[in-house]
Amino acid sequence: MTTIRTFAACAAGLLLAPVILAEGPARAEDPKIRVLIIDGQNNHNWKDTTPILKADLEHSGRFTVDVATTPPRKAAKAEWDSFKPDFSHYDVIMSNYNGEPWPAPVQKGLEAYVAKGGGLAIVHAANNAFENWPAYNQMIGLGWRGPGFGERVTIDDEGKIVRTPKGKGPGSGHGPPHAYVIKIRDAEHPITRGMPPEWMHAKDELYHGQRGPAEHMHILASAYSDKTRGGTGTNEPMIWVIPYGKGRVFTTVMGHAMGNDATAMHCIGFKSVVLRGTEWAATGKVTIPLPANFPTATSVRRDDAPGN
Repeated sequence: MTTIRTFAACAAGLLLAPVILAEGPARAEDPKIRVLIIDGQNNHNWKDTTPILKADLEHSGRFTVDVATTPPRKAAKAEWDSFKPDFSHYDVIMSNYNGEPWPAPVQKGLEAYVAKGGGLAIVHAANNAFENWPAYNQMIGLGWRGPGFGERVTIDDEGKIVRTPKGKGPGSGHGPPHAYVIKIRDAEHPITRGMPPEWMHAKDELYHGQRGPAEHMHILASAYSDKTRGGTGTNEPMIWVIPYGKGRVFTTVMGHAMGNDATAMHCIGFKSVVLRGTEWAATGKVTIPLPANFPTATSVRRDDAPGN
């Protein structure tokens, strides 16, 4: 196994622990990356957001996408017993799910899949899910949890990691949705390489006070959570990656959508983060280029057409 530390990350103190990446079993390179999106329950409008994610991935030309939809809330046990996604057919699993616990065999299946080298991509409220699933908390690092759940991780004005102990400081929350600046914390990581040091993200929820084990967590970007907008007055993680066994987990807490308002998901910056993060989770590399109309430090850039 190889310990990888980027110079930029080490200099800024953003690598919380050595990132251990291991080579998975060799396989012939497929022309496209196989993605499985899991949805079916969410406190957000998954029936609209999954098609956006699917269209964006497919339109890039880099992915093929299937969708596995869970039973609805309070479904009978027989319905849940029939929910048996075969993770082995895919290079990366994307979660657009926040709801009831999956059956134990499905949980164990995902754990084994990622540990053996599979990729996992977590989008927005998917990090709210499964508070009582220990391995999931390890994979996502930080989740939407109360202050007593685990440590909080933020970044100070000098760019150094600040850990707030369990039970101290705020739990998870957010102020009203608004446009905000994304600050890149590792400009050399494949996901964020080439992005402007700062860029404007379209109106979105800005998560704060996330809690969890945050082990081996490598923060790629943050956003300032302004107290005047219901925030915490510090820099909160927005994009990060974590190794789990031989696999890779990519998380972005951007991407709020409620009702018919999917403004955040049509941000060209968000689209690029999801595409590149998903490719990296699957392969450890990024070949998808940044678009010429990527957001600037002062200008939101968006495209409301799914898949564009």
